[in-house]
Amino acid sequence: MRHARHTAWSLVACCRWRQAFHGLVMSDFVAVCKVGTIPENTGQAFAVHGRMVAVFYVDGKYQAIDDFCPHMGASLAGGIVDHGMVACPWHAWRFKICDGTWCDNPRIKIDAFEVKVEGDDVMVCVPKKE
Repeated sequence: MRHARHTAWSLVACCRWRQAFHGLVMSDFVAVCKVGTIPENTGQAFAVHGRMVAVFYVDGKYQAIDDFCPHMGASLAGGIVDHGMVACPWHAWRFKICDGTWCDNPRIKIDAFEVKVEGDDVMVCVPKKE
């Protein structure tokens, strides 16, 4: 009987793990632009898997976060970049480009996405919509 309970628990744990990480399993890197397309300390918005992603080039690294400011929906790609942060062009809400944290309240975050460079392609990993 003990074995049956352990097996049932393992099955439940496995299902919960799959549910929690389903979006990560269904993610792929997508090429969004060529290296050098985005000038230093600026961003550019790209549609990836049905959502808008802001890709920034800061301190020689590409980084990506959700493009829409949660306050009023402005495109963060058009914001002012300074010291690793981007300020929303509409109301100056500031977000850390490295992880999407809102600078005025670190408990609030927007999505941040993994970025890699392969050859001359800048690639972003964004969960696919179901």
